[in-house]
Amino acid sequence: MTSPISQPAAGSAPAVAARDRVISVLVADDQRLVRAGFRVILAGEPDISVVGEAADGVEAVELAGALKPDVVLMDIRMPNMDGLAAARQILTSGGSRVLILTTFDADEYVYETLRMGASGFLLKDAPPDQLIGAVRCVAAGNALIDPSITRRLIGRFAHAVRPSTLQPPQLKDLTARELDVLRLVARGLANAEIAAELVVEESTVKTHVSRILLKLGLRDRVQAVVIAYESGFARPEDQP
Repeated sequence: MTSPISQPAAGSAPAVAARDRVISVLVADDQRLVRAGFRVILAGEPDISVVGEAADGVEAVELAGALKPDVVLMDIRMPNMDGLAAARQILTSGGSRVLILTTFDADEYVYETLRMGASGFLLKDAPPDQLIGAVRCVAAGNALIDPSITRRLIGRFAHAVRPSTLQPPQLKDLTARELDVLRLVARGLANAEIAAELVVEESTVKTHVSRILLKLGLRDRVQAVVIAYESGFARPEDQP
């Protein structure tokens, strides 16, 4: 079982009444059987509704604009318009969050999409409970990225410079403690794990993360991971 940066309650199925509203999902994948499989999995959850399916990027953009889903499950490789271009348009228009569906051989596309503001990504062969948990996590405004894949992505595509003794200028407004938290976020640790590492309350970590995102003008933790590596603050070899 993987351990995402922002850990959702994967597989849990709370009552709809416990949530503000049902999560609307648009599934974009050029394979009909894949779309049907995701629909079957998500339809079994009382707090999730699949409101549409798209077979290519053009259709995904059109349906996202018309249906305004909370979450778009987006495959990268699709005809007419690929998932990267479609995700860019959807994210630019705002509203829907994008969760990328990928395989290992599409790493470079995933990295680019995360830089654009996608809320995370999930392997297409992930177990049903991880898919369900990922949709809930992203819909709640959190980011989801598997730490093991983070190391692979960042190591290959961040092209980070070797850190010097100087603090990267992008991070000049962060306090020493916020830098500590950012370093652990870049390692793929969840809030509870960071709290244990720093011997503080989890609520304190949440506050630090919120302040980091605010100061850096970032949407979520995934973008914080990207900037940590691209600025040279973190390096792939720093990973445990």
